Amino acid sequence: MNTGSPTQSPASQGPPGHVSNSPSLASNHSTIENTAVYDPDAPKYFFQEKYAPLNVKGNFLTLCACPKNVELGEWLAHQIVEQYRLLHGMLQVIQEVNSNTGLPICNETTCPTMSAGRLTYTWLVDSQAAKISAPKFINRVEKWIVSKIHDPVMFPTEKVTGVPETFALNEALGAQASNAAANAAGEDWIGKSSGFPRTFYKDCQGIMKQMFRCYAHLYHAHWLNPFWHINKHDILNMCFVHFVTVAKYYKLVSDKEMEPMQPLIDLFIKQQRIPPEALSGGHWGQQGSS
Repeated sequence: MNTGSPTQSPASQGPPGHVSNSPSLASNHSTIENTAVYDPDAPKYFFQEKYAPLNVKGNFLTLCACPKNVELGEWLAHQIVEQYRLLHGMLQVIQEVNSNTGLPICNETTCPTMSAGRLTYTWLVDSQAAKISAPKFINRVEKWIVSKIHDPVMFPTEKVTGVPETFALNEALGAQASNAAANAAGEDWIGKSSGFPRTFYKDCQGIMKQMFRCYAHLYHAHWLNPFWHINKHDILNMCFVHFVTVAKYYKLVSDKEMEPMQPLIDLFIKQQRIPPEALSGGHWGQQGSS
């Protein structure tokens, strides 16, 4: 990865005449480029401290740690819904359609694969790992997460507003049967007392892994265009730091999975934006296996 000092600033590398403080891509359709194909070898400005500001002070531990009077399953459900809400807002930035071209910034031409640097994520198609475009991958991830959140058996929590109702009935029925068998055997699991299925924690890990992959693509393919160009890179950083704090505190995303963003994570750890308590699974260190 190229983390050395650039010879030019991000502004000079971007499209000429870009507007740095626009709240919307639509108002900048003549200056935001949305046809350039993603270059995996482009400079990684976001791995450098001078390009990694946060618009908040302190860290996110107070928003992450489970209150003593709240059941862990309920709290993790809340965290998942909140993390998806924040990610969805960032994904909307690259999905806004350019009124001139009729294309979003992240499209089939600019992002023919779901990539983060030289790493390409695949999607199962007919039980085979297949490379699909980033917009298709992200769309499928979002639909899958929403189906989990809205499934009253798999994820019995408050509904996310503004997204369609959908869940897999067969999967739900299978979860009910699995829960009944586990109950009969006297098993315990996270969220059991609140009605969450035995697979709940594993589901949370799966959801967070796919959300991380979306963040990795946002940084590697779209940090310069559009986030730097429209002065929203600090908001992206804020959402990502919050996400990583939750992911590490509850061991929801593996260190191996986080490797494409490790230099930036290390930077935020150095700044104690990601607090020491979150590293190596802070919750489990405090609570044991409860």
